[in-house]
Amino acid sequence: MTLGQHIIKPRKQKKLSQNDLGKEIGTSGDIIGRYERDEVKPSIEVVSKIADMLEVSLDFLVGKTALELDNNVLKRVEEVSKLDDEEKAKIFMVIDALIRDFKAKRAYAG
Repeated sequence: MTLGQHIIKPRKQKKLSQNDLGKEIGTSGDIIGRYERDEVKPSIEVVSKIADMLEVSLDFLVGKTALELDNNVLKRVEEVSKLDDEEKAKIFMVIDALIRDFKAKRAYAG
């Protein structure tokens, strides 16, 4: 996917028009449309503003990851990364158990 396609998806999920997004980041809807059609490339500062407004990572917008993490998830990951290794291991053990349980429920339900 292109940068433009990566902007369109979360913008539409947030039910923002191109004009709405443009106003929020200090530009016009026409410019947002040009970014989405990949006619022009925004500066890194503009991409950063778009990522903040759409609550996605820069890596997602520029196509370095297909994982669309919102800012709330990223903040949680940052908090976990600040913990010592023993605390991280406990958190990951709980997360792994929950994921395993959710997968098992899905497998038995289907």
